[in-house]
Amino acid sequence: MLHFNNGTFKIMQIADIQEDYPVNPDTIKLITLSLEKEKPDLVVLTGDQIQAYSSCYFKDGERKIREVINAFITPIEERNIPFCITFGNHDDDGPLDKASQIEIYASYSCSRFGTPRSSSDKGTYSLQIFDSAKEKEIFNIYLIDSNKKEPDGAYSPVKKEQIEWYRNERERLRNKTGNYLPSFVFQHIPVPEFYDILIKCAKKEKGAVEAFKSRKNTFWKLDSETMANGGFMHESPAVPEINTGEFDALKEKGDVIGLFAGHDHINSFIKNKDGIDLGYCQGAGFNTYGPGSKRGVRIYTLYENNIRSYKSYTVTMEQLCVYKPSKPVKEFIFTHMPSSLDEAIKIAKKAGVVIGITAAACIFGKKILK
Repeated sequence: MLHFNNGTFKIMQIADIQEDYPVNPDTIKLITLSLEKEKPDLVVLTGDQIQAYSSCYFKDGERKIREVINAFITPIEERNIPFCITFGNHDDDGPLDKASQIEIYASYSCSRFGTPRSSSDKGTYSLQIFDSAKEKEIFNIYLIDSNKKEPDGAYSPVKKEQIEWYRNERERLRNKTGNYLPSFVFQHIPVPEFYDILIKCAKKEKGAVEAFKSRKNTFWKLDSETMANGGFMHESPAVPEINTGEFDALKEKGDVIGLFAGHDHINSFIKNKDGIDLGYCQGAGFNTYGPGSKRGVRIYTLYENNIRSYKSYTVTMEQLCVYKPSKPVKEFIFTHMPSSLDEAIKIAKKAGVVIGITAAACIFGKKILK
């Protein structure tokens, strides 16, 4: 049973571990040190736990995936901390489907899974958190599998069937508890409304990043207050092109306090829209692109005496230790990759063919890694 302890409940979000085989020891170090420092009551893994497309999994892939999952779950399991997971767009790009991966995660004693939406969508479920007396549910967490890509390469939206599941689950919990339960939503890919909390700006403005697909040739940045509070955005939100109405559904009854995503490894901030906090957790994995020593986890502390209030902050590698990359060359490449194919092409035009080819090669790797 998940429950408040002495009036608080602390959640740790870990996003985009995205490991291949063998696991980068820096990833495990970040997870381990974060757990030691924060001692959360629940760890939420929000997708792209593995680089399932990696060539390392082409041979003996199932065994390697099991070993990789074990590597990053073991620090959680050893500390007897409950954890739950949903999936990202890359988790089943390789030899092991999501159902098989759920079985692996469920084999750990600290795993927590609710009733899945369906047999084909086991990454979508809810978990309730009880009060300190363990007598009644007072908070809820929705985990939603935000799917993969459309045939045209755009990211898929959360499906209408999943949105309807949320509505039904919301009402089920209301009927059971007598009230709409204050809730967080965790998923991998952000919703299109993330652009509504950004500022459209000129290309040369400080902090400007270019958007793509239908927003190509437009530039966006965070507001100064969000940046002053430690937020950063180094790539445009890679949201679905189609809006199926997930955000509108989440704000219908006022139960959802925040929707938190990963996916865009070098973004980390929280900002409110229409009463719902929209937030990013930066990537935690060191075998994929990321924000250097600012790779980290995000903490959410809930308060039993003020259930709709919470405190959030990030814990980064540079805060936890004096970071010296175990693979410095690889880390330099992952930290300095262009943020898009278009950006790589622009670098090619400005800097010449040799540098351009290098940049294009980097972004090709990054497009796969995202």
